[in-house]
Amino acid sequence: MRRQGAGNLTSETRELYGRQQELAQIRRLFDNGARLVTLAGVGGVGKTRLALRAAHEVQPSFRDGVWWVELSSLRRGALLAHAVSEVLALVDQTTRPMIDVLADYLAGREVLLVLDTCEHLVHECALAAEVLLRAAPGLRILVTSRRPLGIHVERPLTVAPLPVPEGEGAAFGGADAMALLADRAAEAVPGFAVTDANRPDLVRLCRSLDGLPLAIELAAARLRDLSVAELTEKLDDRFAVLGTTDEVVGDTEPPWHQALRTAIGWSHELCTPAERLLWARLSVLVGGFDAEAARAVCADARLPERAIPGLLASLTDKSVVMWEPTGGGERYRMLDTIREFGAAWLRGLGEESTLRHRHRDYFRALAQAADAAWMGPDQIAWHDRTTAEHANLRAALDFCLAEQDGPSGLQMAGALWFFWYACGFAQEGEYYLDRALDLDPASGPDRAKALWARGMVGQTVGDMETGLRLVDTFREVTADEADETVPAAAAILEGACLALSGRQTRAAEALDTAPCTPPPPGRYDAAWSLVQVARSFVHIQLGEVAEAAVVADRLCVVCDDHGETHARAWGDLLRALAALALGRAAEAEAHARDALDGKRRVRDSLGIAMALDALASAVLSSGHAERAAQLLGTADRVWQTLGSPQMGAPELVAARQACEAQARQAIGDDTYETTFRAGYDSDPDVGINHALHTPGTAPPDLEID
Repeated sequence: MRRQGAGNLTSETRELYGRQQELAQIRRLFDNGARLVTLAGVGGVGKTRLALRAAHEVQPSFRDGVWWVELSSLRRGALLAHAVSEVLALVDQTTRPMIDVLADYLAGREVLLVLDTCEHLVHECALAAEVLLRAAPGLRILVTSRRPLGIHVERPLTVAPLPVPEGEGAAFGGADAMALLADRAAEAVPGFAVTDANRPDLVRLCRSLDGLPLAIELAAARLRDLSVAELTEKLDDRFAVLGTTDEVVGDTEPPWHQALRTAIGWSHELCTPAERLLWARLSVLVGGFDAEAARAVCADARLPERAIPGLLASLTDKSVVMWEPTGGGERYRMLDTIREFGAAWLRGLGEESTLRHRHRDYFRALAQAADAAWMGPDQIAWHDRTTAEHANLRAALDFCLAEQDGPSGLQMAGALWFFWYACGFAQEGEYYLDRALDLDPASGPDRAKALWARGMVGQTVGDMETGLRLVDTFREVTADEADETVPAAAAILEGACLALSGRQTRAAEALDTAPCTPPPPGRYDAAWSLVQVARSFVHIQLGEVAEAAVVADRLCVVCDDHGETHARAWGDLLRALAALALGRAAEAEAHARDALDGKRRVRDSLGIAMALDALASAVLSSGHAERAAQLLGTADRVWQTLGSPQMGAPELVAARQACEAQARQAIGDDTYETTFRAGYDSDPDVGINHALHTPGTAPPDLEID
């Protein structure tokens, strides 16, 4: 079944001017069997915008979707595969190299990957493309970069500036650059229109800017303050001062790039000193930012905090900063070329080190605040905020590693334990935790937290031995701590590793070392709740179902008292498993839905998959075999993103197989296959929303052939 509209492409909010020839060439290349097409050109020429339109046009040709991977904020090539897996919702719960997981996942799929902004990761992108294309016959890759990747399967397509009028008397419709300029001018100045009087100046302006879209947009923003004639004259004066050249300097850039430098530089000169300073300082923020981050990182005696909102608004009006409303509030970003200019200016001011330290300090504090609030009513808000700031958190950790700042790296990587453990970034967490631990071998609370985080993250990727190895070290490092949450932290680190590796009796003994009631707040506030999750799971595996239900019920009460969601959803799942074991199908169904809803809210893919499996068994026990088959299909789709279905746990695998066998027997193999496929081929979000409703007829979102 072809899943229409699959992928993560954003909508096109503005008209694309021209580019019909390039779009036709991209389609022709893919139609003729090209596996990798690279749109190469200078900054500001419109590669990303062209790639977005091309991706929308070819989307119907890819059964499993078109997926956009933004790489401009990624600075470490070692995390390239993780960035791609994040977009594909391929949670890295496996011990294998992520590139191998990606290759296996894509092997049987028809997918277009768009790798946007690759010039700083050319070598890494080339290696990844070769591996993935070799493994996945149905994969195609579209790249945007200032230079080609340089591999044999690549088909480079040079993106040139927009056509400009050949003379000042040229007709308005004769050049795409003119059309873009007129449109952006109308946005800047309501009521603006091209007339016989201003057409010569507009033509001259387009020619001066060599048809570069970004240069045109920056110039058009100045029309709020200047007439077309004044703008053209001032820009011409700037070119006269700089001089012009038709030579290429080395192998770096063609002559038209001077037009972009001129447009950006002139926009910079027309900013106030305070606006220029904010522009430079904002360059340390990557992947977008909110006003709070801008104030915290950029404000000081030279740039008062109270001035930041107004300066942000002014830079937005000048098209230096782009405003982006989101579900989590207003955010801002700068185009790469604009940010690069600001970064160069920041270096010239001698402030780069100062600002990068401020950036590190702010996002380290953000990680610590999220950790402290994780087991509370704002958990989902913190989940969303840290996810939105993923690029900045990476950048701050990368700075710690580059500066050999072990203490800060340990503080930050350890505080982000919940991000690595509960939010699907386990292998990335291993990467940063291992390096931070290597940088700072000194004992102390921060090292203890990082050791604990490393062991907990290992559980999610099936690496139980690392957790068992670290638990003794953790106990040694924390031996003198008065923190009453430490025993629970040690108990869950050891007990969960034992339980997930099938050693249930020993797991029960380890978990019994934790306190029976929640301890006072400390550095490991989540540990007690996680111990209860593991205890209930162990009781079920040992056949102690009533005891499992009691532990799960108590956990849910404690989580409700704190307004917590993540552990509460695990409690609901264990309630469902206990009810199933006791033959209470309706009760199991209700608990499984509650678990699914909670895990959906925190986007916990592992929890979602387990809740769907449990719900399928529950609705089957209630007599809804077709519904169960559909749920199993949706669950299987989610499990495929996790690497190992049912985590390889024998009890979970057996339950899944029993559910399938009973459903097949009830409705027949043909009906089962058709219904299962409908659940599998539907968009996972649609399937999850469907699962959250009571049994009945299939919703219109799910197509059953």
